[in-house]
Amino acid sequence: MKSKFLTINKIILSVAVLALTGCTNLDEKVIDEVLGAEVADPEAALAAAYSQLGEGTFVDHGSVFALQEYSTDEALLPTRGSDWGDGGKWRAMHEFTWDANSDVVKNTWNQLNFGITKSLTAISSANKSTGSNKALFLAEAKGLLAFYTYTTIDLFGQAPYRDPDNINAPIQIRKADTTIDELIKEVESLIPNLADIKTQNTHAGRFTKQAAYALLADMYLNRAVLKNKTASSFNFTEQAVNGGGTDMDKVIQYSNLLINNPLFSLESNYFHNFDINNDNSKEMIFSVVQKKFAGSDKGSDNDLAYMSMERIQKPSPDNRGTNASCITPEFYYSWNGNHDDPRFQRSYQYEDGTWFRNDGTDVSVPSTSKVEGTGKPWFHFNRGLQVGQQYGPKILSNGNFDMTSDGRIKVYKLFTEKNTTLAADFTPELNFDNPSEAVFTQAQINRGVRNFKFEFDPGYGNNGTSGMDVPLYRLGTIYMMRAEAYFRSGNITAALADVNKLRTSRTNDALKNNAPGVALTSLDANTLFRESGFELYWEMYRRKAMIRFGKFDLPGTAKPASQPYRRIFPIPQATIDASKDFTQNPGY
Repeated sequence: MKSKFLTINKIILSVAVLALTGCTNLDEKVIDEVLGAEVADPEAALAAAYSQLGEGTFVDHGSVFALQEYSTDEALLPTRGSDWGDGGKWRAMHEFTWDANSDVVKNTWNQLNFGITKSLTAISSANKSTGSNKALFLAEAKGLLAFYTYTTIDLFGQAPYRDPDNINAPIQIRKADTTIDELIKEVESLIPNLADIKTQNTHAGRFTKQAAYALLADMYLNRAVLKNKTASSFNFTEQAVNGGGTDMDKVIQYSNLLINNPLFSLESNYFHNFDINNDNSKEMIFSVVQKKFAGSDKGSDNDLAYMSMERIQKPSPDNRGTNASCITPEFYYSWNGNHDDPRFQRSYQYEDGTWFRNDGTDVSVPSTSKVEGTGKPWFHFNRGLQVGQQYGPKILSNGNFDMTSDGRIKVYKLFTEKNTTLAADFTPELNFDNPSEAVFTQAQINRGVRNFKFEFDPGYGNNGTSGMDVPLYRLGTIYMMRAEAYFRSGNITAALADVNKLRTSRTNDALKNNAPGVALTSLDANTLFRESGFELYWEMYRRKAMIRFGKFDLPGTAKPASQPYRRIFPIPQATIDASKDFTQNPGY
């Protein structure tokens, strides 16, 4: 008999969960099930919990990304003429006017709660199992539960829980200030039963020992904040949960286990971590696997690339961007003096040696690069932060690229699609008519530096699916966390060494003579904060960093100075109305 396992907002949804076929190989098999039902097959239940990492949660711009990035200086989604108004819900995330009825807040809360629900179901199923992989599946399910719960208490200050082995047990509300220590202990206890990455058919898409080390480093780095997020200052060097040093000592300890692991190394081409084929990146520790779902309606999304690209920018005749998200002037100008940093921008070189310089000198590029599945020509835009006049192909009335007589793709100066006399000139300054509202007229829709960090996958429609795996923890993340832990422990020399390891391990493209990044000679808190942005921009890391560094409450473009209660999002009103278990967060 099917029964509700954990009811959130008093809803039951029909969902497709993925069964794992074979021993621990996570091959795809779709079956229909009711959310929260007791799934007899522990592999299917565990696959459903993994699937929820996709399904928009960590891959769509409007969920965890929106809360972790649109609320910061790294990203905003303004209203552009007739586009992206949507009742102001996107602007609210940057203008700090969200409330308990915000669609974006409610959507993120629900998706994370689905992850908690599916993880609890996987734990229950694994507990009932007698299979040889029982201990492994149980540890992975508990690891996923910890990851979803940690993300939820970070964003919302509280998260639901129910005893997975008692469907009649009452819902418990886990509060951030006490739950963070519980989660640390739980994840540490899982390590003996987790697999090492690349053993037992595991990979970066599975919760392995290495994923646990990364999560523990993250939790220890933010432990002081979670214990009192609205405080005026944080004690980052208090004694760790299980003794044996401070919180920062634990960040360093768990980071060392990853940095010293020969399976991981920093990619010299920084942008390979965000390529469509990034599943072979040597930095990946824990990621949302999208490749297997590309082309289906399960767990995959192209938003991280699609949202920032102008509509007139077309990777193939069948694809375009949507002219939405951009970065703020504050973040762009933080790169002053660092435009030669390999993480800032990278030009694309075709197989015949042609470079796309995107500077007006390009006449044509070869059409030998083809979109898989359609065979149509693939135009490769450059990566990283795109500023100034943009260039690219033009679509003819027959729906194909304009080509030269010898079959190359012609390159043109681009004008915005919805204002054809307005050059697609991405300006660092935003200059909203009303500085407190992120609203552009149709004559202003070109404004804002765009982020092409993530490779656009042209195989599955404009805003469709993607084969790019979304990194949750990669080696660059770990170096940055360890650098901060060293810094907060007073070891500035070691912190500077880690920052410089990141800077100098990356190399530019051949147009810049493959030059590596330049090492720094000194390090202070503001420089360290800036460097974290260089390494981790748009990776759902910035809000946590801004809170730790005391930057989150400060005013900025289209953002007023804010009160500390805004460091935590409200519990959706629909949840408050449906359940007496939750209480609203202060300030809302």
